[in-house]
Amino acid sequence: MAERDDSAGPVTTMQALRRHLRGLYFGSDPRALAFQLAMMVIDLAIIVFFIAGPYLRAGNAYLLVDYVVAAIITLETVARMLVAPNLRYWLARPMTWIDLVILATLLFPNQLANFAFLRALRIWSISQSRLFSLLLRRQGLSDYEDTIQACVNFLVFLFLVTGFVYSTFFYGENVSGFVDALYFTVATVTTTGFGDITLPGTLGKLTSIVTMIIGISLFVRLAQTIVKPHKVPFPCPQCGLKRHDADAVHCKACGHVLNIPDEGT
Repeated sequence: MAERDDSAGPVTTMQALRRHLRGLYFGSDPRALAFQLAMMVIDLAIIVFFIAGPYLRAGNAYLLVDYVVAAIITLETVARMLVAPNLRYWLARPMTWIDLVILATLLFPNQLANFAFLRALRIWSISQSRLFSLLLRRQGLSDYEDTIQACVNFLVFLFLVTGFVYSTFFYGENVSGFVDALYFTVATVTTTGFGDITLPGTLGKLTSIVTMIIGISLFVRLAQTIVKPHKVPFPCPQCGLKRHDADAVHCKACGHVLNIPDEGT
């Protein structure tokens, strides 16, 4: 049954559904925020399931939970498609393809086990949500958003590499293999290099090289965000420089007088 909007003509059921979903995903009213918070809690529960996967794989209920998670991600993927402005925009989003790959690993856990490490990217998707930024602001942590994002990026990379190493080299060793994969990843990223666990073959060497290069870069980035002076996002009207010191009066790039709003604290 179709609704009717006098200003825009008849509204189909699909249009009404899209409008309702957009209000839930992008709205700021209490109902929308409650929905977004519920989705974040579900995402966190899914991430816990992904991380605990190697420890639960031998259980009888693992496949049942696996397919329930697949159903949830399917519904979320369809909802995201409906709220997108158009199909091309939805297909152009990196998280769309990541979710599709994750969904495939859930539907075919045995055949696509080697790609299960991509599930860690769900952590990154949470950190990119507007609700995440809103929660940081409400907790008075907006000044540390860059640092928190750097921590999340480092954590995602850590779990991605751990998952890849586990599925490629240690999968047959079950729980102990996952711990070995995590131990190897941390030792490699921090360039500690104990040498008690090494990856065999050319693929192992290439994995170690990529892990060291990207890992140390993310680690340096994390250190920079912790020690660098705090800057606030405020585009300069003249030159467009996006970030300035919180107490800046003039733009460092062009000298234009700024009027950065603050709370007087």
